[in-house]
Amino acid sequence: MQSVFYIDISPVIVRIGDFQLEWYGVLIALAVVTAVGWLFFENRRRRSLGDATLVLAVVIGLISGFIFAKLFHVIDHFSLYQQDPGRILSFEGWAVWGLVLGVVLGFWLYGKFSGRYRFTLLADMLAPGLILGQAVGRIGCTINGCCYGLETTSPLAVIYTHPDSYAPLGIPVLPVTIFEILFNFVVFGVLFSLRNKLRPQGSLFLIYCTFYAAWRLGSDFMRDGTPFLVGLHEAQVIALIVMLAALSLIVFKVRWASSSSLSEVSKGSGLRMM
Repeated sequence: MQSVFYIDISPVIVRIGDFQLEWYGVLIALAVVTAVGWLFFENRRRRSLGDATLVLAVVIGLISGFIFAKLFHVIDHFSLYQQDPGRILSFEGWAVWGLVLGVVLGFWLYGKFSGRYRFTLLADMLAPGLILGQAVGRIGCTINGCCYGLETTSPLAVIYTHPDSYAPLGIPVLPVTIFEILFNFVVFGVLFSLRNKLRPQGSLFLIYCTFYAAWRLGSDFMRDGTPFLVGLHEAQVIALIVMLAALSLIVFKVRWASSSSLSEVSKGSGLRMM
């Protein structure tokens, strides 16, 4: 017998004429607030950057993030946008990988050319808030029904019944977004517990990249999607590249840090790995 969970929530909160406010947009905004709020909280705790520097970094990161989020979504759903190019300028259709990589690129570029901070410092401060924000954003996807899983007869299933839902109505599908919300909260707990315990800077962010990339690579097998390369979805191809790069850097950094620590200890400095 299936443990079916029914979702009969309208994706639209309110309609006023041609304007409509959707749960997806509200929760994406809340996800951004969550990640940015965490970044400012961490900065206050560490007292690493000036407020003006951090504000400008966030603005640049968000602009870059939303541009890439839309770009990646257009590439992944090119035929849809080819039929209706005006949708490119709409506020719907964002790719999570595009948002994450765009924000990271914006942070890196600003740090590189301004010289006001090291990217690895900001990346480590951001990592727990980023995965927490993604969990919040996926609540919007769950209500929307836009990222539904494959049809299933497994014990776990969700059925969308509201006529405005983006998911197929009345069909049991895998609750992939709910799985991801739970996974993201677990990863947040892991990252939170590892704060200030890893060296060198940037290691915490690399662990975030590895965890999330591994999840997207595996979880997309539970979702419908457009084959992008060798049968994998666009998100899976990106996830595979990110995961391999992050794991390689983790191995390299850990060895480098261990070697440096042993060298410094032999010189009597007392430096140790945390």
